[in-house]
Amino acid sequence: MGTVHARSLEPLPVSGSDFGALGDEPELVEVEPEAKQEVLENKDVVVQHVHFDGLGRTKDDIIMYEIGDLFKAKNLIDVMRKSHEAREKLLRLGIFRQVEVLIDTCQGDDALPNGLDVTFEVTELRRLTGSYNTMVGNNEGSMVLGLKLPNLFGRAEKVTFQFSYGTKETSYGLSFFKPQPGNFERNFSVNLYKVTGQFPWSSLRETDRGISTELNFPIWKTNHTLKWEGVWRELGSLARTASFSVREESGHSLKSSLSHAMVIDSRNSSILPRRGALLKINQELAGYSGGDVAFLKEDFELQLNKQLLWDSVFSATLWGGMLVPIGDKPSSIADRFYLGGPTSVRGFSMYSIGPQSEGDYLGGEAYWAGGLHLYTPLPFRPGRGGFGDLFRTHFFLNAGNLCNLNYGDGPKAHLRKLAEFIRWSYGAGIVLRLGNIARLELNYCIPMGVQSSDRICDGVQFGAGIRFL
Repeated sequence: MGTVHARSLEPLPVSGSDFGALGDEPELVEVEPEAKQEVLENKDVVVQHVHFDGLGRTKDDIIMYEIGDLFKAKNLIDVMRKSHEAREKLLRLGIFRQVEVLIDTCQGDDALPNGLDVTFEVTELRRLTGSYNTMVGNNEGSMVLGLKLPNLFGRAEKVTFQFSYGTKETSYGLSFFKPQPGNFERNFSVNLYKVTGQFPWSSLRETDRGISTELNFPIWKTNHTLKWEGVWRELGSLARTASFSVREESGHSLKSSLSHAMVIDSRNSSILPRRGALLKINQELAGYSGGDVAFLKEDFELQLNKQLLWDSVFSATLWGGMLVPIGDKPSSIADRFYLGGPTSVRGFSMYSIGPQSEGDYLGGEAYWAGGLHLYTPLPFRPGRGGFGDLFRTHFFLNAGNLCNLNYGDGPKAHLRKLAEFIRWSYGAGIVLRLGNIARLELNYCIPMGVQSSDRICDGVQFGAGIRFL
C-alpha cells in the first residue's frame, strides 16, 4: 500500500560520510545492483522541489506543514525515510484515498548536480462519502451508518453524521472536527447527539440529548482531553416490575460538566497487548457550569503487560473510582459505577455486584477491581503462522468490590468498607482477537466471595468487547 520509488541517481557526485547499509530501510526502496548501491550510500543530496499531483480543494498551507521536514534531508536514505513519514502524515489527515511518492533527480536550468525532486501523487476523497459497518462494545454489538464531508474547508476539517442501532443502545449524532495544521494530535471537535440506552440489570431506560466540545492535545508522552458536556437526561423504567428505587429516579435532569482525561499508553495493541503499559486518569466536575446535577467523579485504569517465555504474556490490571455528591442531593443512578460481568469481574452477571433493590442493581459511589492474567498459545500450536495465532489460552484471577460510602467517616473507614465482602473469581478459557477492533472470550469461571445480593454466572461465560479487566 503505497511505496517510495527511487529512480536513477547516477548524476549525483560521490561525497559525504558513510550512512550505513541501505538494508536498514528495505521497505522504502527497490534494491539496485550491489555496486551501484554502495555508491548511492555515500551521496550528499539536496531536496530542491516537492511536487503534488492530484490536489483539488486542499489548501497549500496544511500540506506544507506535513512535508516541511523533507527539505531538511541530507542524504538519500534520509530523503526516503522522511518521504515515507510525510506520506504517513498525509494519510493520517483523512483527506486522501491514496498517496504515492516518487523520488527523481532534479531537472531544469536551476538543477543542482546533487538535487532531487520529490513528487507526491495523491487522490483526494470525494466531497461526500458514506460508510456501513458493525461495531462491538462491552458485551454489545451495533450496526453503524455514516455520512462524512471530509476536508470541508480544505484544511482537514470534517463533518460527520452517524446513526447507530445496537442491542442495548440506539444513537445518532452530528459532529465537526478540526485539527491544528502541522499537529494532528491537537484538535477540536463539537458534537450534537441523542442516545437511547437500555440497562436491563437496573430495569432502566435512559435518553440523553446533548452537546459537547472536546479539545485534544499531547504533552510530552501524555495525551490529554478537555471536555465540556451539556446533556438533558430522561430516565424511565424499562419494565413494570422495576423496583421503587429505580422508579423514584425516573424523570428529567440537566447535567453540565467539565472533564479531563490523561492517557499514557505504550502498549503494542489496545485489544490484546503483549508488552507495554497503560495509565488512564479521568476527572469530571458537574454542577459548577449549570444544571441540577452536582458531583465530583474520579476514576483510573492501570495495566502492565510483560512477555514471558514460550510466547506467553503476563498481564496485571487495576481499576478504581470514587464519586462524591456535591450538596444535599444524592447521586443519580445514571452517574454511579457498575461492576461485574465478562469484561470486568468474570463469573458474575453483567453489572450485578453491589447495592440492589428488588433485583435491580443501583450502582455504587466507590469501587475497585483488579486482575491477573496469563495468556499462552494454544496447546500444540494449531494453525501456527496463520489463523491459529488469533487464539490464546487464558488463565485469570479477578477481584473487586463496589459500595456506597459515608463521606463523613474518613478515609480509613472508606478503605475498610472497600475491603469488606470482596468478590473474586478464577478460571480459564480461550481468547480470540478480532484484529484491532475487539476481542471475544469464552471462559470457565468459578466465582468466590459471593454475597446474597449478587447474581453469578457459574461455569461457562462468553464476553465480547474492547475493554477488559
